[in-house]
Amino acid sequence: MNSYEIVHPDFQELVDVHVQPELIRDGFEFTEGPVWHARDRCLYFSDIPADTLYRYTEKAGVEVVYHPSGYSNGLTLDSQGAIIACEHRTRAITRYSDTGKHILASTYQGKKLNSPNDLVISRNGTLYFTDPIYGLREGNGGPAEQELNFQGLYSYRDGWTEPYLESRELERPNGVAFSSNPHILYAIDTVKQQVLTFKIDENGHLSGKQVWLELRGAGEGRPDGMKFDARDNLFCTGPQGIWVFRSDGELLGKIKFPLKTANLAFGGEDRTALFVTSSHSLYRLTLKTNGFTPLDLY
Repeated sequence: MNSYEIVHPDFQELVDVHVQPELIRDGFEFTEGPVWHARDRCLYFSDIPADTLYRYTEKAGVEVVYHPSGYSNGLTLDSQGAIIACEHRTRAITRYSDTGKHILASTYQGKKLNSPNDLVISRNGTLYFTDPIYGLREGNGGPAEQELNFQGLYSYRDGWTEPYLESRELERPNGVAFSSNPHILYAIDTVKQQVLTFKIDENGHLSGKQVWLELRGAGEGRPDGMKFDARDNLFCTGPQGIWVFRSDGELLGKIKFPLKTANLAFGGEDRTALFVTSSHSLYRLTLKTNGFTPLDLY
C-alpha cells in the first residue's frame, strides 16, 4: 500500500515520503488518546475496549500502566506532568497523582456526563473537553443510559464544582486542539466531518463557532483527533488516515493507514516523531517538521 498521497508540493517539506510509518506494536483492540510525556520521555495511550492505559518507551517497549483505566480515551498532562484522562466507564475527567485517581468533573447540572472523549489544556490552565455518546455503547464503557439530551463542549478549571457548557451545537463533538494562537480553540464534529473554530475570550469562554475545514472522502475513518505542528500545519485523522493541511486550510496531502485511524501526537526528543493510534496498532513516523507536547506549552 502506498502510504502517501501528495496533493501539494509543500507536503514533502513536512513529510519524507520515502520513509514508511513504523509499526511499534499491534494486537490491541482499539488504540486512542496518545500523549508524549516530555519529562519522563515516554508515550501514554489508551486501548478503550481493553480498559487499559499503556506506556511506551524505547527501552521497555509497551507496558500496562493502569488496568482497569475507566475505559480511558483522550489523555493530556497538566503543568505538573500528571495525566488527565477522559474516561468512558466513570463518565468523568480524572487526574492521576501519587495518591491515586481523582475525579475532576463527572456531572453537569446534576446529570451524568455522556462519556468524555478528548481534551486539551490552555496555557492558563483552562481545560476544554468534548462529551459525545460513544462511551455509552457496550464494549466502549457501557452499556449506560444517556442522561443529558445533548453532546457538549465544556471548559473546566481547578476549583469549579462542575464544568461550564461552552456549546451544545455540535452533533458529535470529538477532537480538540490548539494552534500557536491561544485565542482560538479547534474542535471536530465527527458526524458532520468538520473542523470548527471558536474564539476564546479573556475569561476563557468560547463564542463565534465557524466551520474551518471539511474532511470528506472515501475510505475507512472520519475526523477524530488532530494536532498542529510548530508551523501551524494541521495533522487531522480522516478517511484513509491522516490529512495534512496548511495553516490557510489548503490540503497538502495524506498519510495513509490500512485501518481506521483515531488519533496522533508529536513526541520524541526533538518532537519530530508522530505517534499514531490506528485501530489495533501503534505507529511512529519521523517527520521533517516538529510539533509540541503539553509540557512544552507550559
